[in-house]
Amino acid sequence: MADDTDLEALSCKAMMDVPRIRPVLDKIADKWTVMILTVLCPQPARFNDIKRRLGGITHKSLADALKRLERYGLITRTVLPTSPIGVEYRITPLGHSLREPFEALCSWALAHEHAMATAAIAYDRSRGE
Repeated sequence: MADDTDLEALSCKAMMDVPRIRPVLDKIADKWTVMILTVLCPQPARFNDIKRRLGGITHKSLADALKRLERYGLITRTVLPTSPIGVEYRITPLGHSLREPFEALCSWALAHEHAMATAAIAYDRSRGE
């Protein structure tokens, strides 16, 4: 683990880079992006398959997220020559490059969900909520 001097230097560097970092994080660190890219990582999928696998996302939220991800080069949208017309979404190499950090984030979430729930309960109790 880095010593405090290294951590301070890394923190200062990150703060200087905020104008460049924040716009990128705003595009990938929202409510659904991690989960959508996780669904698409192993194989392409159609809209309704993605919606079904995510459970809880609205049609509009998924449509908006897919458009945004396509705009920023993280997925591609292909119209299939079927009847009725179908659309398939596929992760791009740029989107796939997020696999490792997203897997680490998902692993962290699973490993710490209990600790966070316990902390929230303790916090709420300390404030009489």
